[in-house]
Amino acid sequence: MEYRQIGNTGVMASILGMGGEHLDGKPYPQVEATVRAALDVGVNHLDVFMPGQEVRRNIAKALGDRRKDVTIQGHIGSTDVGQQYDISRDMPTVRKYFEDLLRIFGYIDFGMLFFIDSQKDYQGVFETPFIDYALKLKEKGDIRHIGFSSHNPVMARQVIQTGLVEMMMFSINLAFDLYPAQVNALDQLNQGLSNEAFSGLDPQRAALYQLCASKGVGITVMKTLGAGKLISPEHTPFAQPMTVNQCLHYALTRPGVASVMLGYQSPQDVEKAMEYLSASQAQRDYTPVLGTLRSDFRGKCVYCGHCQPCPAGINIAAVNKYLDIARLDPDHVPPSVRAHYMALEHKGSQCLSCGRCQQRCPFGVDVIENMAQAARLFEGA
Repeated sequence: MEYRQIGNTGVMASILGMGGEHLDGKPYPQVEATVRAALDVGVNHLDVFMPGQEVRRNIAKALGDRRKDVTIQGHIGSTDVGQQYDISRDMPTVRKYFEDLLRIFGYIDFGMLFFIDSQKDYQGVFETPFIDYALKLKEKGDIRHIGFSSHNPVMARQVIQTGLVEMMMFSINLAFDLYPAQVNALDQLNQGLSNEAFSGLDPQRAALYQLCASKGVGITVMKTLGAGKLISPEHTPFAQPMTVNQCLHYALTRPGVASVMLGYQSPQDVEKAMEYLSASQAQRDYTPVLGTLRSDFRGKCVYCGHCQPCPAGINIAAVNKYLDIARLDPDHVPPSVRAHYMALEHKGSQCLSCGRCQQRCPFGVDVIENMAQAARLFEGA
């Protein structure tokens, strides 16, 4: 397993995490076998947005004394009034469901402000006692960090700018990132993914991921497979379905992303997902899918790695990623981003200007100029 730090929290998460939704309604032996299979391969980050008591208790029982070995995302405001998943800002209801979650798991590592997709959602959290409740939970140690979940890049940016959150759970996949920010990605998913609204990689989504990386707000990912539609020949919006490895790699190469939350229903599902860890670069490569679309990404690095290997040993995708983050505010590059760049074994200043990378790049990125810009910005070269 590989691990990444979630933003500036100091928490190390497995890059392949676990979402518990698909275990809801399953018998305990199945839950136990699935959870333990995930733990045994190094999965250590779980999401339990499901408000139902039975599935929560089954997961906690399956964890047993290994609860201390995992970090858990639990959602504040996720309810099942009328036995239906729902969102609530009614404080007695919110407290009832979240305090039940605390009783089951003892504490929650990431208390997630649930589902902030609209201005109404934002106001219901940040302009009411809801946020005071979350802050009090953190002060008491019932939650260790405050996070939030969203599918809307505009609202997510507004939440991050409050300075109160340390991580974000966001829906990231190639199809969603091709929709303009004003298109409701969840509606697209529910109605059937279509490529009619694709307009190139959306700059607001790209800027959101870069903002998270610059501010040390970690990202965990939901909807990685687009509810299975991206890998379905019948429902994919692309010329051909993506593979699971392609979907995972796309999400994991976005700036700020620490972990992808996958749904497992069996040990076999866990085993299948772990194939990503040993997949070749060719098996992870998502650029053939981009190649079936209009070339709005010309000149933009998508961190795919086609430019490698570099004869100077430079990790070109990593340099480009840190450069894109720094470009948000080149006069005030976050120290953490500068430190990550300076920790690279080979830096932009070592570019030989040989052009081999540019010959291999599917999107015509001016890699040589980017390496020179990185050297100037980070190294003063």
